[in-house]
Amino acid sequence: MFRLVLQCTAIVCTSEPSSLLAGGIFVFPLLAPGLMEHLKLTQPQLSSIALAGMAGQYPFSSIVGKLIDHYGPRVCSFLAAVIFSAAFALSAMEISLSPEHSERPNTAVAERLIIYFAMAGLGTVLSYFSFVFSATKTFTNYFTIASGITMSLFGLSPLFLSYIAGKFFTDTSTGSLDVAHFLQFLAFSTGIAHLVGAYALSLPQKNTNTSQPVSNSGTADTPNERSRLLDGEDSSDCSTDPRDGSALQLLQDLHFWLLALYMVMILGVCEMIMSNVGTIVLSLPSSTVARALVSKGQQAASLQVKILSISNTTSRILVGPLADFISPVFSYQHPEGYMTIRKHRISRMVFLFGAASLLAATCAWMVFGVQTQHDVWLLSVGTGITYGAVFTVLPGVTCSIWGIRNLARNFGIITYSPFIGTTLYSYVYALIVTRHSAEGVACQGRICWESTFYFCLGTSLAALAITSILWRNWTGRT
Repeated sequence: MFRLVLQCTAIVCTSEPSSLLAGGIFVFPLLAPGLMEHLKLTQPQLSSIALAGMAGQYPFSSIVGKLIDHYGPRVCSFLAAVIFSAAFALSAMEISLSPEHSERPNTAVAERLIIYFAMAGLGTVLSYFSFVFSATKTFTNYFTIASGITMSLFGLSPLFLSYIAGKFFTDTSTGSLDVAHFLQFLAFSTGIAHLVGAYALSLPQKNTNTSQPVSNSGTADTPNERSRLLDGEDSSDCSTDPRDGSALQLLQDLHFWLLALYMVMILGVCEMIMSNVGTIVLSLPSSTVARALVSKGQQAASLQVKILSISNTTSRILVGPLADFISPVFSYQHPEGYMTIRKHRISRMVFLFGAASLLAATCAWMVFGVQTQHDVWLLSVGTGITYGAVFTVLPGVTCSIWGIRNLARNFGIITYSPFIGTTLYSYVYALIVTRHSAEGVACQGRICWESTFYFCLGTSLAALAITSILWRNWTGRT
């Protein structure tokens, strides 16, 4: 256990600076009230900017994965530094140069902000892949703990950035955020942090005497003082692993498409909520309790971002160790076959099943329970836990089914699914809001989003059925 703690500490020290600053696109709900007031942007324009940031993570994810597999994480961290700095600096410049309190929506600025936030989305996936796969390919014996800890820091990023925004960039008299200066801070800090990552992150050289796999029914030998502190790559010869196939073989696997559809329906809903939770909470009246906490729209949005971030982080921290100890990742060792370093007790699909169940319950709460702003915290908690759990378990599922040699590439391909899902659900939300709001006036009441959450409830139940199919077909493999 002491050895594991030291391993986890090494992961944290390596990835902390870049991962804590990599979640800039997830604090868009903090920026939205200021953009709405300053630039008079409409809800569809705000949704398009938020969507560009979220969806921008995914179009090049498989390419980023191949960069990680072939060249390591340093190249990706350097590219993240350049792209983050450019995206946030250009966004800050656009807002600073725009006339204050214009009478009509500034469409040209909105279109350019869409491009810049798409760039920030690309920077996010470059950053995310660099620290996650540096950790998982280094600590292969504790695969999900490694991904869970690094992902938890990433999940903590919106909370950290919300604190920075509130402490240093918010007018205490009006409660309004200085959006331009906050974006300038993001441009500088993300650039520096990821340049440090480009120097520090690395992958170990392969060695032949580090892992101690056992059969699924056996138990692992206890590590002793002669065991290496930092485990290298798995001792299996990846070239002989029958799971290591081409991208075409991956796309020909029916189970890949079922998993992709699951992610469309689960992560698409989560990212739609994360992008629009600010406008969702502002559409509702304040209760007596909530009024004391969130007297201003900016504070209401900030509260939900913090709840999402805490839930997301907590989920990743707890799910990672639990998954590794009850569902260790299968490795391949010739000639023994598929092995695990600890006894495999239950399929990792139980975590995906639980995530879909929780999201369905969360959507049901929005449809049947929410009446005031104070009720929305359950939406943020359920979404954060679901999002964190799925992304923490997914690399392990991908590795167990399709091998570790092309793990980053395969993970990148499967994450095209949230790109489709986020786009679909975000525009469903925006179109329904627009239908029920007058021009130039923010939509008010449950009618703004009720139909959206009926739709999300139905698709979450469908995702639940998909996990049941995969669980049955992948018995003994995940």
